[in-house]
Amino acid sequence: MLGTVLLVILILLLIGAVPAWPYSASWGYGPSGILGVVVVILLILLLMGRI
Repeated sequence: MLGTVLLVILILLLIGAVPAWPYSASWGYGPSGILGVVVVILLILLLMGRI
């Protein structure tokens, strides 16, 4: 259950981090950098068996 919720949230974050919309063109690497950190943390937790 928790894995499914995390997967849905991760997909929504991926869609939101794409700088395709005009209002997000000036954001730079901020959203994708934060998303990268979240993905790395989730990967570490998955490999350690915490999720």
